[in-house]
Amino acid sequence: MSLFWISGSIIFSATRENEEIIDIENYNWPKISILVPCYNEEETIAETIEYLSHLSYPDFEIIAVNDGSRDNTEKILIELAGRFSCLRVISCRENKGKANALHIAAHASSAEYLLCIDSDALLDDFAPYYLIRHFLERGERVGAVTGNPRIRNRDTLLGKLQLVEYASIIGSIKRTQRVIGKVMTVSGVIVAFRKKALVDVGLWDRDMITEDIAVSWKLQRRFWDIRYEPRALCWMLVPETLRGIWKQRVRWAQGSQEVVLRHWDIFLDYRQRRIWPIYLEQILSTMWSFLWLIVTVYFIFSATDIKQLLIWMSFNSFTMVIMSCIQLYMSLHNDSKYDNVLKYYFWAAWYPTVYWIVNVFVVISAIPKSIRSRMKGGYATWNSPDRGSRSSL
Repeated sequence: MSLFWISGSIIFSATRENEEIIDIENYNWPKISILVPCYNEEETIAETIEYLSHLSYPDFEIIAVNDGSRDNTEKILIELAGRFSCLRVISCRENKGKANALHIAAHASSAEYLLCIDSDALLDDFAPYYLIRHFLERGERVGAVTGNPRIRNRDTLLGKLQLVEYASIIGSIKRTQRVIGKVMTVSGVIVAFRKKALVDVGLWDRDMITEDIAVSWKLQRRFWDIRYEPRALCWMLVPETLRGIWKQRVRWAQGSQEVVLRHWDIFLDYRQRRIWPIYLEQILSTMWSFLWLIVTVYFIFSATDIKQLLIWMSFNSFTMVIMSCIQLYMSLHNDSKYDNVLKYYFWAAWYPTVYWIVNVFVVISAIPKSIRSRMKGGYATWNSPDRGSRSSL
């Protein structure tokens, strides 16, 4: 798979990332609605709204939905609404989840194009232009355009590791998936939608823990196209504690598995064949986690002496780390066009050890949650995640 992602990212970069800088004056920019769902975001929401209100985009509104926050988020939003005429605030008394908050905001929006960002994110000034341009130039079947999340807090080991990881799992993998023609998921932290496409698929699934993955599959099953725009940057915060990362990754893994369980019938429709490889990759990734654990335990208990065990572990570790380092270098090289991340390549040495081993147990832990969630149904509520620290870049 590493060779596959490396090849795909090279093809994408060579064929689709050599365009000139966008000429803003050549377009008649339509109005957009920027949707910001919030839950217990008193520490970050003011900064996010401040940045959004000063965008140079000619015509936009901001709709912030306070989804039953238990802190001062609602009070801060009301104060901000008094300062910025472009901001509209909707306050819900009960936490019903991010997907439900986006539902409400979409119904309240007055624009055909919806730009969704997280409440800790700082949107680059040119990001709306790069996202909306796809809808204007690429045809009516473009249903969504996902951007390029960048990490703000980079002064801890976990922050640096996630910076390297994001270049790989978002940068290289999304580039490769776009070459195939389908993507596993848009990035919920920065994505633009055509409202007509969302309405066509019934908007977001309110019973899915990861609304971004779920809506991506709904759109593509209805043959709406999803694009990836690496120049649409959005600066975000990531967890800086092991507990925060664990909760985030279990949630991501659970969301992926819920999608696999819900969309198993894509193989019954030959028209869905272009998304089959993405589905199979998710199945194989889950199988890999179980097989890695089984094989590792087998060799630990079957080794006749410590020398045999160390030789086996060293050979396999060396092979995987070499492939990982090649993929991570290519990923950081691609993203270095937009963000000075190549200097963090040194921290890639920690990535295979920390990420792969932890990810095995994350995937396994998420499986019972996914099955229980599918059987239970109801609203998929959310908790305020670990946002880390707001360090300067």
